Amino acid sequence: MQPHYRFAGYMGKCVHLGVCGSIAAYKSLDLMRAYQEADCIVSATLTDACTKFVQGLSFEALGASPVYTSMFDGGPKADTAFGHLEPGQTADVMVIAPASANTIAKLAFGLADDMLSCQALAFPGPKIVAPAMNPRMWSAPATQRNWGMLRELGYIQVEPESGHVACGDIGKGRLASSEEILTATLKAISPQDLAGKKILITLGPTREPWDGVRFWSNPSSGIMGACMAMAAHLRGAEVSVVAGPTDLRFPSGIEVVSVTTASQMFQACTDLWSSMDIGCLTAAVADYHPVVYGSDKFKKTESNGAGLTIEFEPNQDILKTLGDSKAEHQRLIGFAAETSCLKEEAARKLMSKNLDLIAANDISRQGSGFGVPTNQMFVLDSHGRKEMWPQLSKTEVAWRLWDHLLLG
Repeated sequence: MQPHYRFAGYMGKCVHLGVCGSIAAYKSLDLMRAYQEADCIVSATLTDACTKFVQGLSFEALGASPVYTSMFDGGPKADTAFGHLEPGQTADVMVIAPASANTIAKLAFGLADDMLSCQALAFPGPKIVAPAMNPRMWSAPATQRNWGMLRELGYIQVEPESGHVACGDIGKGRLASSEEILTATLKAISPQDLAGKKILITLGPTREPWDGVRFWSNPSSGIMGACMAMAAHLRGAEVSVVAGPTDLRFPSGIEVVSVTTASQMFQACTDLWSSMDIGCLTAAVADYHPVVYGSDKFKKTESNGAGLTIEFEPNQDILKTLGDSKAEHQRLIGFAAETSCLKEEAARKLMSKNLDLIAANDISRQGSGFGVPTNQMFVLDSHGRKEMWPQLSKTEVAWRLWDHLLLG
């Protein structure tokens, strides 16, 4: 799982995980561990069909408690006569992943003939359903009708993916990724204090071509921006990401515009900015681009053994352009990667680019530069608040920055 999905801080939140009979049932163990990494408490219910693929002992061994199976198994998992009601009294969210066609039909019509369907019917909080089945079963009119009924009943739906399935067929029916289901779950139990806000986030490096194969760039991984995007999404914002070249993946609820050069990023940002409430520019944009030699590869024989001189021209300043055109209701966050004079440079950029908040880090420090999951930040805002934060995970930095902006 990529670093920007690894949000912690949900201590005390309880997730009840329902698992149906499917070859994809084994993936629910990975999902359970992801919930635990987010500091969530996990309990589970396995249908009878699920236990043919994965046993309850596997969930218990990984820390799920309690683990329910049959309604009337008489064992230690049924030590209360009201196990079908307990998740509704203790859990903050219920997740059924994988959900079979049979269970989806039960949920749609309010049937309650096993432990999981009883628990779902009695559960008053948010309920998330992630199906997994053969593509022909998924596309069957009855399944699609039942899926539509769940939407009308208020279930949070995580659509299955397309691809190869266990039987050899190809089509839509694969269980969604753990990242997709985890995101839906954490969003359901996160404060929605950014709901209604449209947020633009830039991330990653830019690549400025010199000839047909070479470019000028930097080692930015885009992780910090991805964490900002994920934190805003979890807190209810409508997020648009303008991403330089990275290998980062995002959940379906985040719109991504992929670009390569600084000029492309400038165009994408200026096109979007007027419709946004908040801009958060974390991208490591090249300040200059080489004067392009041509579309062919430069041959060293062309220099006749002499040194090589490359001429550079300045790129447009995206952050300053957005700051200069910022409307009264808009707010703008900038990032500064420095190697010296950290506080002075942060203060200068805050003023010169008309920012509301700036977060600066010393990239020469270990654990606070490019390509690592942590950062140590100096945070300064337009109200004069100054804070030096210790080294934290970038997910924690992102969460705190949104808190800081909202408090301002």
